[in-house]
Amino acid sequence: MPRDLQIQPVVHAPLQGIALMIAAFTTFAALDTTAKYLVQFYPPEQVVWARYTGHCVLALVILWPRNGAALLRSQRLGTQVLRSLLLFATTCTNFVALQYLQLAETSAIFFSTPLIVALLSVPLLGERIGPRRWTAILIGFLGVLVVVRPGLGLMHWAAGLSLLTALGAALYQITTRKLAGVDPAATTQFYTALVGTLAITPLVPFTWQAPDLTGVLLMALLGALGGFGHWLLILAHRMAPAPILAPFNYTQIAPMVLLGFLVFGDLPDVWTVTGAGVVLMSGLYLLYRERKVKAAARS
Repeated sequence: MPRDLQIQPVVHAPLQGIALMIAAFTTFAALDTTAKYLVQFYPPEQVVWARYTGHCVLALVILWPRNGAALLRSQRLGTQVLRSLLLFATTCTNFVALQYLQLAETSAIFFSTPLIVALLSVPLLGERIGPRRWTAILIGFLGVLVVVRPGLGLMHWAAGLSLLTALGAALYQITTRKLAGVDPAATTQFYTALVGTLAITPLVPFTWQAPDLTGVLLMALLGALGGFGHWLLILAHRMAPAPILAPFNYTQIAPMVLLGFLVFGDLPDVWTVTGAGVVLMSGLYLLYRERKVKAAARS
């Protein structure tokens, strides 16, 4: 699921920021692993509810004592709600996809998010993309096709949900850019948890399945992982700027593959590994070109 934050660093400590970034995405890998396990036994709506309710409780415990009612004050309330609903939608599609796909497969497809962001930034943000970045985007999407393999009779319908997750994540990140410097990070994070909780709660009674003790503990863990992961992201972005941290988003693939093997006995096939590599390299090249173009514009 999308995890982009726009926070100005207050301490220049890039190594600590990178370490926190890696810890955050390891936490998110554990979150997806827990969600994949839970959706095998409980309705996805209930698992999504556990994820957001736990996050909301954790946000209240950590953020409310320092900020109080100021957490609810937003200069762009509509944009905050839209951003939070986009994240909520991607969580729903991701959790359903996790019922059927390996963790490595959903991660490989999700890595196309920066490519979609670059593509959508042209009509939505008015940005210009040169031929090199267009080439990187095209190659990246070819990598996604290697993972999904449409037309070969091997594509699972849930791969379409993972593609929707990546699209929703891209729209979420673009909306986050529009909020950059408008509201405090604490406010943005609180609305993320609150809106998701309010959106899913009315649906839960229709599909609720009483969990056993293991289910209760794992659902509590799911919410804690969501909240804690976002808190680590905030800390990381306070220590280093986003361009330095962005490439480390891709470190999530390592714990995803490891946890997928340890918990579910899954190993990615050669197509998934090859496609993920192509998407990863394309995304890294896009980040490199974006930094170079911005540096040239400032000089």
